[in-house]
Amino acid sequence: MSHQRKRARRAAVQALYQWQLTQQNVREIEQQFIDEHGGTPTDMQFFHELLTGVTSQLDELDAAFEPFLDRKVDELDMVERAVLRLSTFELKSRLDIPFRVVINEGVDLAKTFGADQSYKYINGVLDKVAKQLRTLEQPNNSRK
Repeated sequence: MSHQRKRARRAAVQALYQWQLTQQNVREIEQQFIDEHGGTPTDMQFFHELLTGVTSQLDELDAAFEPFLDRKVDELDMVERAVLRLSTFELKSRLDIPFRVVINEGVDLAKTFGADQSYKYINGVLDKVAKQLRTLEQPNNSRK
């Protein structure tokens, strides 16, 4: 199942990137990805949840990570923005997935699709978002 989720995350980041770039209808983008990847064992339910969850909660997600940025959200590289939105959605909405897994997956996505060193930036931001959204999972159960 983890390989399917990994593929679903990769497809979702690509779909979010396309959506950010083109402002095309999310359902059309989702259908395009289903048509293109329908034969692969991607977790389509998870892909759908990520894509629709991120696009429907955009302002809330951006507000959750914006305090930890060194620039405005709209000044972020589009890949970084897509990865941060996706990972923040998972940190906020998928409490069944441990925060360390979400951060690791976000870093892997940044390594795969992002600029050379962007994964370090993504790691730092997501670590702070996790401390804010997942206080019960933090060591010593305290905010720092």
